Amino acid sequence: MTVQDGSNGTLSSGTVRTAVPARLDRLPWSRWHWMIVIGLGTVWILDGMEVTLVGNIAGRLSEPGSGLAITSAQVTGLGAALYVAGACLGALYFGWLTDRFGRKKLFLVTLAVYLVATALTALSFDSWWFFLCRFLTGFGIGGEYAAINSAIDELIPSYYRGRVDLMINGSFWLGAAAGAMLSIPMLDTSIFAQDTGWRLTFAFGVVLGLVILVVRRNVPESPRWLFIHGRGDEAESIVQDAEARCLAQHGEGSLPEPAGEIAINQRQAIGFGTIARTVFSKYRSRAFLGLSLFVGQAFLYNAVTFGFGAILAAFYDVPAGSTGYYFVAIAIGNLLGPILLGPLFDTVGRRIMIAGTYIGSGVLLFGTAALFSSGVLTATTLTVCWSVVLFFASAGASSAYLTVSEIFPMETRAMAIAFFYALGTAVGGISGPLIFAELTENGVLADTTLAFEIGAGLMCLAGLVAAFLAVPAERRSLEDIAAPLSSQEETAAVS
Repeated sequence: MTVQDGSNGTLSSGTVRTAVPARLDRLPWSRWHWMIVIGLGTVWILDGMEVTLVGNIAGRLSEPGSGLAITSAQVTGLGAALYVAGACLGALYFGWLTDRFGRKKLFLVTLAVYLVATALTALSFDSWWFFLCRFLTGFGIGGEYAAINSAIDELIPSYYRGRVDLMINGSFWLGAAAGAMLSIPMLDTSIFAQDTGWRLTFAFGVVLGLVILVVRRNVPESPRWLFIHGRGDEAESIVQDAEARCLAQHGEGSLPEPAGEIAINQRQAIGFGTIARTVFSKYRSRAFLGLSLFVGQAFLYNAVTFGFGAILAAFYDVPAGSTGYYFVAIAIGNLLGPILLGPLFDTVGRRIMIAGTYIGSGVLLFGTAALFSSGVLTATTLTVCWSVVLFFASAGASSAYLTVSEIFPMETRAMAIAFFYALGTAVGGISGPLIFAELTENGVLADTTLAFEIGAGLMCLAGLVAAFLAVPAERRSLEDIAAPLSSQEETAAVS
């Protein structure tokens, strides 16, 4: 059997030779790429808004008249842990489906799950319902991480992949800022009743999600996934459309020759055993790197994001309706980190930047913990310190998603993202909120300082791992970083 994919290579029985990856990587930045960024990247805005809103409304939910019999510690502890647990399971389940059935089908399904669960959260009438909805919301968001990151990296040219991936993952904090600002009027009892404002915040997330769903329908399937799964004609059509749009925008004859071709044995599915052997045997050091990066950032971010409002209330008597102002400052620092540092991941390189942002943020957090313990910080200066810490930590955390989405073979990409997100987040993201809530709700200075130091230590350790094991993936084709399992040609050596 001979298969023709429309590319200029010759084929042998059972295989297809294609230049699709090289043709995608040579494209100049265009409006076609912006469509992908907007359609796929905006889900992080939803996630950031979700997490921040819950952290900010924790105090309101625990007040009499909120409509729920729940404590602030339950919201930031148990509720946060269930949200993250749902995200872990959703990542694994939908990640497996993403590699099997395609990126586009799954990034539409996962967003739909998120929308339904968020709408049901707004209708919460008892604590158990609220907790169940938080779990289901996380289930949808976790699936988004696997489907979206794999699609983004496979559609964005290698020259821009690092900065774009960091920028998209960093947009979480645009949502966080929006959530913080939204919580201010929504928690103002002169505007909305105690049992109404917090419900409307979740309803707003549903509206934004519906808009994203409409835009996302125009995002194409990954041509890389298509040609491996025997759908070369569809892959060719998508690439030709992208090339035509780039030429129309930048001028005829502006596209360079593709760098080369690869020979692929087309197949419909990859067994889970094959995936596991590939990730944990052939790419053992890369697996350890991915796990280290995810554990460090997951503990720090899930603990701080869910618990910062409680710290402000416990130690500085900041009213629940005012914590949003402080979150905006933190969100701005987090948002600027990936935007300003992102280009350096493509120029200075992955290893230096990943290690530098992890270790740098950890050292700064140790300093913040020391200042906090000494009692010299106010609510404002603590927020400033955290903003500086998270400026670097945000770029580092975003690079964890970038790393695991580009250092494993294409057939394992979504599942690898899902696995390392799920395991790293289960270790750091579930334990983080629970430990953080336990250490901060009692108002003991030393306990909260310890929580800061745990997060700082894990970030530093992850940075040291990156200093030795990070893969120099900057401006390299995904197929050069890790040859597809279906490839007949080893296009790169495994580090």
